[in-house]
Amino acid sequence: MSRITLQNIASETGLSKFAVSRALAGKSGVSEDTRNKVIDAAERLGYRRTGEPEGCVVAAIFDARDQFNGEQHMQVQSGLQSEALKCGCTVRMHWTHDTDDLPRVISDCHAILAVNIAAPESVALLRDSGKPLLQSGWFDVLDPVSTINGTDHASGHAVGSYLLERGHREIVYVHGDAHLRGRRKRLNGLREALYEVPEARYHDLWWDASSSFTSRMNDVLAAGGRPTAFFCATDGLAITAISDLLARGWKIPQDASVIGFGDFSAAQQVRPALTTMKVHGQHIGRSALRHLIARLRTPDWPSYPVQLLIPHTLVERASTGPAPGFAGPATPDGAQRI
Repeated sequence: MSRITLQNIASETGLSKFAVSRALAGKSGVSEDTRNKVIDAAERLGYRRTGEPEGCVVAAIFDARDQFNGEQHMQVQSGLQSEALKCGCTVRMHWTHDTDDLPRVISDCHAILAVNIAAPESVALLRDSGKPLLQSGWFDVLDPVSTINGTDHASGHAVGSYLLERGHREIVYVHGDAHLRGRRKRLNGLREALYEVPEARYHDLWWDASSSFTSRMNDVLAAGGRPTAFFCATDGLAITAISDLLARGWKIPQDASVIGFGDFSAAQQVRPALTTMKVHGQHIGRSALRHLIARLRTPDWPSYPVQLLIPHTLVERASTGPAPGFAGPATPDGAQRI
C-alpha cells in the first residue's frame, strides 16, 4: 500500500496542505475543531511521518464512572492523539466499564496513562504490571508512582488572592460533592490565601441527595452571612450558583462575583460570561505522552517517581468585579497563569 501523505489528508478533509501540516504539528493558526478533524483523518488513513519508529503503544485508561470530567477527558485524548502523530507512537483508549478486559489492555501496551482511576483493584493491576505508568487524578501524596495533574491547590490560592485584591472579604466555596479530592485541594488553596487576611472568612457549601445549593445558601443567609463572591469547584456549579443568585434578585457582578473552574464550553455560553480557571487538558495529554515515551526510550531512566504539574490559567470575564463599595485598583484585563 502506498504511503499516506499530507495531500491525502487534505483531500480527505477538504483542507489545504498548509492547514493540515500546521494542525499535525500542533502549531497555531488552526481552530481546535480543525485540528481534531485532521487528527481523526490522519489516524483513520494510517498516516505516519517519514522516519518514525514503529511499535510504541501507550494505553490511555479512563474511569468510565467519572461523570464530572467528560469534557476534560476529551481534551486529554485530543492532546494524546496530536502528540502521538508527531512522535510516532500509537495511543489506545480504554474505559474501565470493561474491567474484565483490563489485563489484556495492559499486556498489549508498552506504557500506561491512567486518568482518574480510583477503584483499588484497577489501581493494583496497573501498578503491578511492570509497565511505565503515569497517573492523573487519584493518588495519595506518598504513593511511589509518577503523576501528572493540574495545579488545583495553587489555583485555589490564586482565586483567593484575586478576590481579596478586589475587596471581597466573605467568600463562598461552592463545593458540591465533598468527597472529590481535587475540589478539596482547591478549597485548601483558597483557605491559605484567606488566612493571610484576618477579617476574611469563607463558607464551605457542600450538599448531598437530601439538600441542594439553594437550601445550603439559605442556611448561610439565615445565619447572617452576606457573601460577595463565590468560587465554584466546577463551571457547572458556577452556573447553578448564577441561576440561584439571579433568581434571588442579585446582580452579577455588582452584588456578587462568581468564578468557576475548568473553562469548558458552558463558561462562555452563560450570561454573564464566566470568569474561571482554565484547565489545559490537551497540555496534560501531550505532556503525559512525551513523558512516557521518554521513559521507554531512555534505558537508564531514574527509578524514582516524579510529579508533573500543568499550570491552570485564570481567565477573566464578566462575572467578576470589585466587592460592593470597594474603591480599589481597576481590574486588569487578560489572563494570569499560575
